[in-house]
Amino acid sequence: MDITYQGSDGCPLYAVSVGAGPAVFLLHGGGPDHRSLLPLAGLLADRYRVVLPDVRGYGRSVCVDPARHTWSQYADDVRALMDHLGLSRAAVGGTGLGGTIALRAATAHPERIWAALVISLEDIEDDDAKQAEAELLERFAARVRSSGLGTAWSDLLPSLAPVIGNLVREAIPRADPASIVAACGIGRDRAFRSVDDLRAITVPTLIVPGADARHPGELAAAAVQVLPHGELAPAAPFGTVETAEELGRALAPAFKAFLDSHMPA
Repeated sequence: MDITYQGSDGCPLYAVSVGAGPAVFLLHGGGPDHRSLLPLAGLLADRYRVVLPDVRGYGRSVCVDPARHTWSQYADDVRALMDHLGLSRAAVGGTGLGGTIALRAATAHPERIWAALVISLEDIEDDDAKQAEAELLERFAARVRSSGLGTAWSDLLPSLAPVIGNLVREAIPRADPASIVAACGIGRDRAFRSVDDLRAITVPTLIVPGADARHPGELAAAAVQVLPHGELAPAAPFGTVETAEELGRALAPAFKAFLDSHMPA
């Protein structure tokens, strides 16, 4: 089912929904769009209603104003989608960027979220690392403006896991370059200042470790020690899987077990 709705600032946004049952929102990482999670959603749809937004800035959720790309706004977009669908609560998860949004939504709206799931937890940088990330995104945005989205991504894809690179390549034709440039503005915002900030997240939270410098596995282990109800899942095989279908099959068993064990009565 196609879903069109508005963020709290009036921005038009887009999502799709598959299956029926308790609601589970899954948000894609920075680069792909909702289609990257369709295979995983299909494996969960026998018992859950899985909602897949195009995160603001990506896919059909076009937003060309950099000032509208903040972590608070992304978390509010999750709440706006719940309101649009008439949902009082949902589980919320995602990969990379989408996982950080899930954690921010759980921080901002704990009464609306019954579980959080994070695939490949993004690094929580110190000031120097955050500055380096902001500068990287600014260079990427400049490359998009000068040479196009495909060329800009070609500079970064060799450093990504095979499956992530393939999901990014597949989504490029559906992306709006000006919207992607604006989304790079998130580099100047801070999601969390330290791992200790995660203590505020009181809902059950599953963390799937990442496997690169941007998504360090040791951070996932540290986060689970801080989260009041954190659980560490087996590491996803980012180095061996190459397609969204393979990634979905790798993640679905842990997701089903976690969601089934924490589903509200």
